[in-house]
Amino acid sequence: MMPVRIGLIGCGKVGQIHATAIRSLPEAELTAVCDVSVERAAAFASRYQARAFSDVDAMLREGGIEAVAIGTPHPLHASPAIRAAQAGVHVLVEKPLAATLEDCDAMLAAARQSGVLLGAISQRRFYEPVRRIKDAINAGKIGRPALAVFTMYSWREPSYYESDPWRGKWDTEGGGVLVNQSPHQLDLLRWFMGPIAEVSGYWANINHPSIEVDDTAVAILRFANGGIGSIVTSVSQKPGIYTKVHIHGTNGASVGVETDRGATFIAGMTSIAEPPLNDMWTIPGEEAMLAQFQAEDRTQFTEVDATTHYHALQIQDFVRAIRAGRQPMVTGEDGRAVVELFTAIYRSNRERRPVLLGE
Repeated sequence: MMPVRIGLIGCGKVGQIHATAIRSLPEAELTAVCDVSVERAAAFASRYQARAFSDVDAMLREGGIEAVAIGTPHPLHASPAIRAAQAGVHVLVEKPLAATLEDCDAMLAAARQSGVLLGAISQRRFYEPVRRIKDAINAGKIGRPALAVFTMYSWREPSYYESDPWRGKWDTEGGGVLVNQSPHQLDLLRWFMGPIAEVSGYWANINHPSIEVDDTAVAILRFANGGIGSIVTSVSQKPGIYTKVHIHGTNGASVGVETDRGATFIAGMTSIAEPPLNDMWTIPGEEAMLAQFQAEDRTQFTEVDATTHYHALQIQDFVRAIRAGRQPMVTGEDGRAVVELFTAIYRSNRERRPVLLGE
């Protein structure tokens, strides 16, 4: 298979992860990079042996690319994604897909009209303990998934919000913990449980007075399959404790994953220091396998750079989808579903009522 030629839009912190991941794949080639800063684009291109651009349209015309990976701030995802799609270029967008549903819908419409793929980064779907849970649910080992619990007790220093001028503001970040740190687990909830029908939620800023947005949110969910769920997500616990997703089934069995220990990693600033692990496994006849799963995943963790490895797995899936003419594992519609969920939580808080998704 000829490598898929990829252009990277956004040469900031998460761009470094994308570039490293792309360069690790024989199926992909980092051909061009683009950033509003000419100097940053040039330095980035030199580091990764790519061609530098400071204008998206110029890169689309002259870069010889088949796909783009977008790593700009969240409210700036839509414009380059739409322009790339209109140019017949496939689009993979860093989470969240966008900051608003209007942007998501415009991106999806452009991709459909041009017949290109649109995908959203959710690399935690590729974690071994996460895939183990999904396989168990698909095999009916917990009965019907009936109760989902997402808990994140994480931390962000004030210096994190000071590291980029767009962080911590509604107009340039689009939100706080729900928009930035939670989309991975919001995606996992829906992946495990199916579509969400109704949301009641609240958000707060507990101990980050220098920012405008939420550092904490809670929500109650009702799923279309009749299941229910809860969310407690926060970056106000110093120095960070854990992030977990647990799924409980109608036959009494429970499965769970600790996706992150301590504070969740910060792209371009910190790395993943501890392995994601299954922390709950009570499937009848498989209870004793939890220790085996944990041992396997700790060994796997020592053999890869987890900070870039799972991005590489998702990018690999995306480029293979391009060549095979199929949908990627995480589609634009999946990305939109996450945006719809956190938008509903904000709306529920604002209007002080449950929100039906899709209303």
